[in-house]
Order: sequence, then C-alpha cells, then structure tokens
Amino acid sequence: MASQQDIKRRIRSIRNTQKITKAMELVAASRLRRAQARIEALRPYADRMRSLTVEVAAASGTHDQPLLERRSEVKAVAVIALAGDRGLAGAFNASIVRRSLEIARDERQHSRDVRWLAVGRRANSSLRFRGQQIDDSYVGITDRPEYTHAQAIAARAAELYTAGEVDRVVMVYNHFLSALSQRVDEVELLPVPQEAVEGTDDEPAQIEGAYLEEPDSKEILAALLPRYLEVTIFRALLESTASEYGARMTAMRNASDNASGLIDEYTLRMNRARQAEITQEILEVVAGADALE
Repeated sequence: MASQQDIKRRIRSIRNTQKITKAMELVAASRLRRAQARIEALRPYADRMRSLTVEVAAASGTHDQPLLERRSEVKAVAVIALAGDRGLAGAFNASIVRRSLEIARDERQHSRDVRWLAVGRRANSSLRFRGQQIDDSYVGITDRPEYTHAQAIAARAAELYTAGEVDRVVMVYNHFLSALSQRVDEVELLPVPQEAVEGTDDEPAQIEGAYLEEPDSKEILAALLPRYLEVTIFRALLESTASEYGARMTAMRNASDNASGLIDEYTLRMNRARQAEITQEILEVVAGADALE
C-alpha cells in the first residue's frame, strides 16, 4: 500500500491538472460563443448566395460551366479533410480522419486515385502518419478562419477540377449541432451539386423580381459559382471551429469530473492508510506494554 505522502503527492498533482482542465473549459466556452456568433452572422449571406445562384442559373441555363461539368468517368477524387490544429478535443479530429480514410478506401476499391487537401495540423499529421500523400495542407487557420482561407482552398480545389486532375471533390468536416453534439458531414463540392443551381422542392428555381444584367447572365453565373464554392467552404470552416470548441469544452469538463472522482478515491485511500498506521501504532504500544508486564 502506498504511503500517505505518496497519496498526498498524487492528489496534489491531480488537483493541479484539474485547474488546467477547468481553465481550458472556460476558454473553450468563451471562444465557442464567438464562433457561434460568426456562424449566425454568415447564414443569411450563405442562404442568399445559394438562392441567387439558383435564380441566375434558371435565367441563363447551366451549359458550358466548367464547375458544373459532370465527368462520364471518375478516375480521381480530391478529399478535403477539415480537422483542427490542436488536440484535447475528444474524438473531434479522429472522427474526421477516420471518415476521410473510409472515403479514400471506397474510392480506391473502384480503382480511383485519391488526392488530399488537409486542413488543420491534426489532419495533416495523421494522414501523413498513415502513409497518405498530401497535395496541399492548410495549417494555423482553424482557431479563427477568415474568408481568405476559404478562397485559397476553393481556388486550389477548382484548379484541380478544371485542369482535369480530379473528377470529383468532396469535403469532410464536423457540423456544429450544439456544444455537446457534432456530426461528421460529407459534402460534394465539385461538380457543383445540381440542387445548387436547379433548386430543391423547398426552394425551386425561380426568378424573384426583375434583374438588369450586365454583362449577360451566363457570365454572372460563371462569377457566382466560385463565390458559391468559397462560401460553402467558409461556412464549413466556421462550423468546424465551433464544433472543435464545443468538443474541447465537453472533453475538459469530463476530464475535470474524472479528476474529482480520482481525488475522492485517493482521499479515501489516504484515510485508510492513516487508519492502518494508527492501528499499527496502537498494536505496537499494546505489545510493548505486554512485554513490560
């Protein structure tokens, strides 16, 4: 059995760790509120961008648009794995890497090449560790992503697609549901999905009001599609950031609770050790007294 001093040192160490986890939980909660505010501010713009793309596509048609071209044969697929730059967030990063590798395995079973665009240090290091060849990596941006970061990722994805190096581009990211819940989503970015230009049952392709077009609607659509791609990626970056903070807050709260449980357990052990020492001392005193009689 460990001595009282050993147990006291363990309790002190656990309490110090608990202070760190509680501080990290508070920091994550604060940053989560800011991340949620950014998502709520972007949603009206993203929704309007989507509806405007649908309306312009309805007026111009979707012919001769490189980002809409669907290849008859898919030979290569680009996977954008969107994780974080840091750990200590539960299964946040691991779930992205696992789902991305599942997609890559399925594509390779169909004899398709896989190209990787890794967002976040964790995605980059984990995929490289598993022997994947990374085409491009984007690190140091997930704590506070900016629109320019989405532009860079979108430009690279569009370049690979229009050059014919890949025939599909998919993105894997954590969709923010709440501070306690995140969902791994897989989104096909390129070719731009048909519902983005043809509408859905809830949002049919129709013109709202009259537009004075300059230049013509086809050129406007050609300019809108890259913006649509950028906004979609930017929204995923913000969703992922909020998901990371939510996951880290939850993980640190669980760690603090576990630390409290360990402190209670070691305190009980320390009390038992102290009682054992007292009992042993009493037995020694009694034995000594018996020897003197």
